[in-house]
Amino acid sequence: QVQLAESGGGSVQAGDSLRLSCATSGFGADYYSVAWFCQAPGKERERVSCFSSCDQSTNYADSVKNRITILRYNAKNTVYLQRNSLKPEDTAVYYCAAAIYCLVACSRCDYGYWGQGTQVTVSS
Repeated sequence: QVQLAESGGGSVQAGDSLRLSCATSGFGADYYSVAWFCQAPGKERERVSCFSSCDQSTNYADSVKNRITILRYNAKNTVYLQRNSLKPEDTAVYYCAAAIYCLVACSRCDYGYWGQGTQVTVSS
């Protein structure tokens, strides 16, 4: 059973950095992708970054690619999202999601497994 659990959210000041964690389990496959999405109040959920185990590639949304890094540590079965130079408009609930047996680019995967989300609030 695939399970995802986010942590690391909180309230920070503009300009601060934050590292979000996504603990994963139950994948049962060597080929998968993990993505981070965010959903700001009143807006649609947006994918901000993803990682593919097929070719170890990563992908970042243009709007945040200079302030974000996705990291995968296999030994801990954890995927991290490093957010730097946070802005008030980065305030959102951040979700991690997984796509199992996805053999295409992670930006094209259909993410069927989701965590519960973690809130990030950035004040000016």
